[in-house]
Amino acid sequence: MGESRKSEFLAAKSAIHVPEMSWAQPWEDTVKSMEVEVSKGLHGEELRKRRQLFGQNMLREVKPKSSFSILINQFRNLIVFFLFAAASVAFMFGDHVEGFAIGIVIFINATIGFVTELKGARSIEALRRLGSVSSRVRRNGIVSEIPAKDLVPGDIVILEGGDVVTADLRIVTSSKLQADESVLTGESLPVEKSPEVLPEKISLAERTNLLFKGTALTRGSGEAVVIATGMQTELGKISSLVEQTLEEETPLEKRLHQLAHWLIWVSLGIAVVVVISGIVAGRDMVLMIETGLALAVASIPEGLPIVATIALARGVWRMAKRNALIKELAAVETLGATSVICTDKTGTLTENRLTVIEFILDLGKILIDTQSGDAKNMFVTESGTSLMPHENSPLQDAIEVSVLCNNASLSHAREEDTAVGDPLEIAFLTMAEKAGFSQTETVGNYPEEKEVAFDSESKMMATYHRTDSGFRVAVKGAPESVLESCTSLLTAGGDQQLTEDIRKKWMAHNESMAARGLRVLALAEKDTPDIHAEPYKNLKLIGLVGLMDPPRKDVHEAIQRCHDAGIRVIMATGDQVVTARAIGKAVGLVQEYDAPVVHGLDFKPAAELSADEKNYITSVNLFARVNPSQKLDLITLHREKHAIVAMTGDGVNDAPALKNADIGIAMGKRGTQVAREAADMILKDDAFSSIVHAVEQGRIIFKNIRAFVIYLLSCNLSEIMTVTVATFLGLPLPLLPLQILFLNIVTDVFPALALAAGESNPGIMKQPPRDKHTPILTREHWFHVTGYGAMITCAVLGALLISLYVLGLPERESVTISFLTLAFAQLWHVFNMRERSSGMFNNTITRNPFIWGALALCTVLLCLTLYVPILSSVLKVANPGFQGMALMFGMSLLPLVAGQLFVSLFPSR
Repeated sequence: MGESRKSEFLAAKSAIHVPEMSWAQPWEDTVKSMEVEVSKGLHGEELRKRRQLFGQNMLREVKPKSSFSILINQFRNLIVFFLFAAASVAFMFGDHVEGFAIGIVIFINATIGFVTELKGARSIEALRRLGSVSSRVRRNGIVSEIPAKDLVPGDIVILEGGDVVTADLRIVTSSKLQADESVLTGESLPVEKSPEVLPEKISLAERTNLLFKGTALTRGSGEAVVIATGMQTELGKISSLVEQTLEEETPLEKRLHQLAHWLIWVSLGIAVVVVISGIVAGRDMVLMIETGLALAVASIPEGLPIVATIALARGVWRMAKRNALIKELAAVETLGATSVICTDKTGTLTENRLTVIEFILDLGKILIDTQSGDAKNMFVTESGTSLMPHENSPLQDAIEVSVLCNNASLSHAREEDTAVGDPLEIAFLTMAEKAGFSQTETVGNYPEEKEVAFDSESKMMATYHRTDSGFRVAVKGAPESVLESCTSLLTAGGDQQLTEDIRKKWMAHNESMAARGLRVLALAEKDTPDIHAEPYKNLKLIGLVGLMDPPRKDVHEAIQRCHDAGIRVIMATGDQVVTARAIGKAVGLVQEYDAPVVHGLDFKPAAELSADEKNYITSVNLFARVNPSQKLDLITLHREKHAIVAMTGDGVNDAPALKNADIGIAMGKRGTQVAREAADMILKDDAFSSIVHAVEQGRIIFKNIRAFVIYLLSCNLSEIMTVTVATFLGLPLPLLPLQILFLNIVTDVFPALALAAGESNPGIMKQPPRDKHTPILTREHWFHVTGYGAMITCAVLGALLISLYVLGLPERESVTISFLTLAFAQLWHVFNMRERSSGMFNNTITRNPFIWGALALCTVLLCLTLYVPILSSVLKVANPGFQGMALMFGMSLLPLVAGQLFVSLFPSR
């Protein structure tokens, strides 16, 4: 918002006194301060004034990436910049063929990266579902339906169950009003809403007299006044927080840039030293400048950007098959380095739907498996005995009462997603239908004649159903209220008096279930001949029922795989402490029900935490009632301890943390558009287990990147050492600049690509994550690069010397032998990239079909350089004859033999 626009907004806000804490004052005061009458609403002139001052009720949209910006991103690479410089120098010296060859390298890399990222960006945009939402408002005393974008502060909104809330509202009147706020607060259960005044110091999730933009009404009706629109809503504030969050380079991008910096300075240094040394020694200056250019080109692995891009792109394609959509190529590798996964609960670890999981009846605890698919195995006692409802009176009565005392509907389908009503009541109906108790049939047997609605004082609901002898009253409600109204207990042997001791036992059951994070209700009934009889007197207790938002089936195994891989999984939810602890125990995040949980009210801003407090925060795995800024602080604290943090989520409240994390992972099915825009990766199947597959894929990719970087750099180092040593010895250049480019583009790239396509060893997910500061190549790896480069250099120079001074071949034929010796030595060198624990003949390299395909292709291409006149002329090679070819082949095998011994003596990776 610009300064002038901001000042206009503040002036307007001041003019109509938009309340800062409307939840802490009576709704009458809020309406008065908004200068509106509830019975009439805003009038035309006031509407025009407010629309002009406040603007449309819309969030700022994220502008999609343009094709041009994606294309430009492909050239933001130091190696590419250096290649541009090398091509320019080549053109300056009139070597147009070499300049065009370098240009082709740049073009290939840019094309691959552009096509891959463009496809990912367009796939993300395809997920956008921009719909037109409307609201019912009272204006000029008339109720009408208007586009939600036209709402202004002070509008009186008419509410009905099923509506999407389109602005922040202060409730004026309500009847059984309930809202699903999971996308904003993380609270999995619907929240009861009423106009009652609340204390000033309460969290967002506890402001039960407000409704927030982006949430939905699950039932009830009411009226409310608009107190905030657009970017001034709670949703808008989170959107602003996302915009203020800076995106950082991924670890792989940082490592590749560091490597590029190092290579460029080293190459320039070597080139300058060689050129100056040659000029001082009296050699031709132009020749030495060309030699310096050849060395600079030799030192930079032109194939590195190409191979890295393709390796990451292949990871993207693999993940797409696993229902994971990657927005940025480097995000795949980042997952492989992840050491902490910060996850939301609702819809990510859990199914985001209430489910009945147990009954407590007189005969004991009955566990309920609604996914069993077989009613015979649906109800099981703690001892393992299956129960059939129609053969057990208390169980049958419990199911019937849960259906009768119910306002939800499954009449159109037997699936929860198509049901209408309170999620708790939908859960009852779903359980009953799967147990064989049709809602239509049950209500048909006991037709409803009267309902006593749930209210906050009694905390109970009752329905009256006609029977042959009178009426059956079905009751459900809070256990303490229902127990207080009961005088008897239903048992398998008949009714039993409910004594005080028995009542205390049932309250203990209630407390035990609540401590496990269950939503607990009590069921009761009675028979009466009078429909006007008091509903909550002399009730018969049937039992308690426990509901919860159950963990997703594959989550426990996925979290265990994370633990095996040394990855911490942390749950940060807007739900209650007891719920967070129960889900944490159920999915394996913690082992005890009394595991520590950090409450949002106890989570101070990161800047205010002491060192000990920071250590405690980063040691806890469960966080409850946290807000978006606290999720950001949590990521910051773990980053301070050098962790690479992945954040998963689906709600609007997750968006800032998704953007700030090293990698943000949004849910594709249940995820909000705000979350998808902020994330680096979207899970189309919402499965947490897909994250584990992505982590494994990322580890494989980094292993492969390290392997082909070692391969490329050792090959390029051999070219540098060969040219440098030959220059100082006064020998003919064993490699010409175009020959170097041919090797770097063709014979280096194809084996490197084959390495990038390699599979992993089975134990890769048993290893700890890489340290955040570990470079692509450690000192040990550089030792290997140097050793391999020296082996190949010795073989090439040996072949050159033998061809010149033993076989007496001309310079062009001798240079051809050194060129081919280097080429084939580099091809065989790929077998030196086997893992240290593998066998010499049976390993991931020899089992990789792409390796053999690359070797065959490169062999053909090298043969073409000898027998295709145009290539022979451009590369300046000549057929060295049988002796020369035999020498070349024998010398090219020496680095392979030495390398296998080297791998055995000095294992790494």
